[in-house]
Amino acid sequence: MNQRSRLSLLVIQIFFASLMVALLGRLFYLQVAAGPIYRDAALSIQSRDVVTPANRGFIVDSSGVPLALSKVALAVTVDRTTIDKLPDKGVAVLANLVNLLGLEYSDVWQRTRLCGELPRGQRAGCWTGSRFQPIPITKSADPAIALRIVERSDRFPGISATPIAIRSYPETLGVTGSHVLGYVGPLTEADLAGANGRTYFRSESIGKAGLEIKYDEYLRGVPGIKTFIVDRKEAVTSTTQNTKPVAGKHLVTSLDVRLQAASEKALGEAVKRARSMGFPADGGAAVVMDVRNGQVLSLASYPSFDPNAFERGLTVKEAQALYSEKTGVPALNRALQGLYAPASTFKVVSVMAAKDAGYDLNKSYSCPAEVQVGTRAFQNFESKAQGTISMKKAIAISCDTIWYQIAYDEWLRDGGLKPKSNPNDYFSKAAESFQISEKTGVDLPSESTGRLVNREWKKSWYAENKDFYCNYKDRATKAQQTAFLLQLARENCVDGDKLRGGDAVNFSIGQGDTVITPIKLAQMYAAIANGGTIWQPTIAKAILTQEGKVIKQFEPKKLGQISADAATIEFLHDALHEVTLTGTSAGLFANFPVPTAGKTGTAQVFGRNLNGSAKSDTSWYASFAPERNPRYAVVMMVSQGGYGASTSGAGVRQIYETLFGVQGNVVKPELALFPKGKPPIKLPRISPATKPAPSILNPAKAEKKMAVAKR
Repeated sequence: MNQRSRLSLLVIQIFFASLMVALLGRLFYLQVAAGPIYRDAALSIQSRDVVTPANRGFIVDSSGVPLALSKVALAVTVDRTTIDKLPDKGVAVLANLVNLLGLEYSDVWQRTRLCGELPRGQRAGCWTGSRFQPIPITKSADPAIALRIVERSDRFPGISATPIAIRSYPETLGVTGSHVLGYVGPLTEADLAGANGRTYFRSESIGKAGLEIKYDEYLRGVPGIKTFIVDRKEAVTSTTQNTKPVAGKHLVTSLDVRLQAASEKALGEAVKRARSMGFPADGGAAVVMDVRNGQVLSLASYPSFDPNAFERGLTVKEAQALYSEKTGVPALNRALQGLYAPASTFKVVSVMAAKDAGYDLNKSYSCPAEVQVGTRAFQNFESKAQGTISMKKAIAISCDTIWYQIAYDEWLRDGGLKPKSNPNDYFSKAAESFQISEKTGVDLPSESTGRLVNREWKKSWYAENKDFYCNYKDRATKAQQTAFLLQLARENCVDGDKLRGGDAVNFSIGQGDTVITPIKLAQMYAAIANGGTIWQPTIAKAILTQEGKVIKQFEPKKLGQISADAATIEFLHDALHEVTLTGTSAGLFANFPVPTAGKTGTAQVFGRNLNGSAKSDTSWYASFAPERNPRYAVVMMVSQGGYGASTSGAGVRQIYETLFGVQGNVVKPELALFPKGKPPIKLPRISPATKPAPSILNPAKAEKKMAVAKR
């Protein structure tokens, strides 16, 4: 054998040896290193987890009255994996089912469609969970009808009935509390994939909004798991795991159900009152806060919705109405998501700015009919001149032109359109001390951030919008090309990055581009009431076990101090009290037996409604009481509600009547919500959670027929 042949043989031997080593290495990996992985995978093929969701913990008010609890209901469910295999995809089965249950076919069909199966815009009421979960089409089935369905499995393949614990919102005293409590719903694929870092089971429900989602980790509990080993025909051969569900923990809140009911009622009546005066009044919000610690005692948003509807199952019409402008977008929590110009309620900021700029708050100033700023005349309310009046009187009667002149003069001193390198910016700095451009931090999801129009904001806004305004004729619709808007576009193109005189003037009376949420305004007035401390609004007070043991308490949190000194705060107390005696809300509060302090606001709004009509003014009333030694801050806002006093002010008075036990103009101490002026500190005792009722089916068979879900 020559040298070349030997070399070829050696190469072949090395090649085969390499193959053997690779084969043995792979065999070792599969048998030893990866053995546990494949063993678990094989086990998962022949094992099935039956999940028993835990009873959800209660949400209660500060006295222990349940706002959200669990109760037993009978659910009829659809198994998509079964009906999808039928020749007609389950159409006949669903048709028979809706006739039996008295439901609408279109609603049931929509309810059993996965959201991903439907085009955008047609997903209202769709199923947000998985096709492998039993999809409930009703949770209030008649037991006799449910039994007929179970007994006729040949006629209703894929349809089951089982008793379940559902979330219930009892509506005590008519309270819905939907925007603060939220609701629960099925898991999405993102939830199951661990998008929020938690592990769930398919048959669970989790919080979707409000306190339900904010404190879901406490309220949800731990589901019970029973793992069955099955053969290839799905027959159960043994049980390897059986853990009982552990009920969720209870959430004690600072809310008071009586005050919540009064706030919701007062807000609803304020909206109706505005509509009776010819205003659209498309929504509103009311917030009551303890000024000494930031605890939220009630929070209402209008229009509201029934959180129980999510457990019953939303119809297509109900789901569409939640986000429809025609119905006022009930899903929107206006108390902390709505952004509105604060109007004259913002003049408390202007008082602080004037004091910082050197103006004597105890002197008198001119309140003319108008103030000329450049080429535009800025007019007083109803163009009335009020002569020379004190600063306190200016706040009481809500004179605008005093603030126009002061704000314009300070803008000029700062350099006007060519500002100094270090302008004083008294107005924006006073507003910044209230943290207007920051969220309040309330323990509810989806809070909006207010917008503070200062020099930095103007620059960032200009960078984003310069191209649009500089090419306005090409980019704007014909309807947007009015003489006013064309002129505005030219100005924004040339110097939109600068704080202009008009911006300064508008800012001083809470108009222009500055917007805030109602809960932010409540936080601001609470700070004025308590001497300057900004508290973080909180709703949760404590987490309790089922046995009543406190495992977590939520302490008040200070966020800062406003920049006003004691003398300025004292002036604000006097001036805001004067509003109720001789000013814009005197008609409501002059004879009120409890001294209050407040400020009306009527904010002009730019734009048009769906019907083409011009938008009406936003109605505000911000207040605190008692005027000396304040305990509560109460704010109400009605969007497109007209005047501040007649709409929102009247609603705030109703809330104070409930708080202090006022009937007519007389205080009846026995009717006061908190006779000692302090909401409860001691945590309430909570009754045990509801236990699930026994199954209407044979327990042994029911267990095997339950929805099977993998972890």
